[in-house]
Amino acid sequence: MFTGIPEAALDFFDDLELDNTKSFWTAHKHVYDDAVKAPLEALLTELAPEFGKAKMFRPYRDVRFSKDKTPYKTHQGAEVPYDSGSGWYLQVSAAGVFTGAGCWGIGAESLARFRAAVDEVIPGEQLRSILADLEEHGFEVGGEKLKTTPRGYDADHPRIELLRHKWLTVHKNYGFEPYIHTPELLDQVRSDWRHARPLVEWLAKYL
Repeated sequence: MFTGIPEAALDFFDDLELDNTKSFWTAHKHVYDDAVKAPLEALLTELAPEFGKAKMFRPYRDVRFSKDKTPYKTHQGAEVPYDSGSGWYLQVSAAGVFTGAGCWGIGAESLARFRAAVDEVIPGEQLRSILADLEEHGFEVGGEKLKTTPRGYDADHPRIELLRHKWLTVHKNYGFEPYIHTPELLDQVRSDWRHARPLVEWLAKYL
């Protein structure tokens, strides 16, 4: 049963940001297991009947091609995949709890399909309406965007800002709200994921 994200989880990542070493991780892995991994797994298990099985990301960074060789991620993320690369996301870090939905990274063929759908009036306006509704519910629209007009489209296109997206997400930062440490967080995430379902389904249909 999910009872909340302990304050110890945020403290763990706060300390990890200051001492991102194998020795620190080894000495405090029990804190990660008890305060981060177990509560997050409990939360995702309770959400699974409605949204599907979640995948928790590994806490280790891939440093093979990075100048930053610190070995561990300073957050714990999890995703619930839906279809065609879309889904829901949840993250715990020193900054609190963060949730979102959408698609993180789109291949060239999927991006072409996305832009073709945005270009059409009915699906394009449907997406714009979905995003407007999510913003009214406190979500922020994100995702990498081109600074210029994508090839093949006019700069004065009525949905040019959507066409510039290379991938599309919405997110909401709960931060340090007191309810993140209580069972109420489950209801908050469930409600927000329900609000984001139309976006997830739109992306699954058109990517």
